[in-house]
Amino acid sequence: MIIQRKTKPPSEGSAPDGLKEIFLAGGCFWGVEKYFSKVRGVIAVSVGYANCNTSYNADAGPTYKEVCTGNTGCAETAHIVYKQDELQLAQLLDLFMQAIDPTSLNQQGGDIGEQYRTGIYYIDDADLPEIKAAIEREQAEWKEKIVVEVKPLENYFLAEEYHQEYLKKNPAGYCHISDDLCSKAWDSN
Repeated sequence: MIIQRKTKPPSEGSAPDGLKEIFLAGGCFWGVEKYFSKVRGVIAVSVGYANCNTSYNADAGPTYKEVCTGNTGCAETAHIVYKQDELQLAQLLDLFMQAIDPTSLNQQGGDIGEQYRTGIYYIDDADLPEIKAAIEREQAEWKEKIVVEVKPLENYFLAEEYHQEYLKKNPAGYCHISDDLCSKAWDSN
C-alpha cells in the first residue's frame, strides 16, 4: 500500500480493520524504510515528506531537491502500516528507538539538517498516551534529553518513486542503520 501524494493526512481510521498506521522520521528515510520493512507485522512501508511548513499542490508536493534546501520544514518520514494483532505500537516504538539516536537534534548518522530530525507523527489521538509512554521509557535510559518530535501528522507527501525501496534497488547505498540491526528487526518482536 502506497498512499498518494496528499496535502492532508489520511483520515483517522483510514486503514482497513485490524491495521494501524504511524509515521516515523528517523534520519534518512531509506534506512528507516529498510529497517521497518523487515519487522514482523509490518505490511507496508513507504517514504515521503511529513509536516512540511509549505503548501504544495497535492499532485506535485515538494521535490527532494526542495526538501534539501532546508526551507520546507519537511521531515524525511516512513509511513508504516502494521497489523495490530501481530505488532503493538509499544513494540514498534521500542524498535524505532533502537534504530535512532533519540538525543540527536536534526542529525542521524552522517545526515545533518532539519529534514533528518526524528519524529513520531500520529493520525489517531488514541495513540498519543502510548507514544508518550515510549518516550518516557526511552528517557529513563539516557542522561541527555530526548529530542524526538511528537506531533499529529499535518501533511504527508509521498517521495519520488526512485526513493521507494531505494536500498532494495541499490544494496550498496548509504544507510545510517546498521545491516546487523536491520537483520535483527524481524526477530525483535
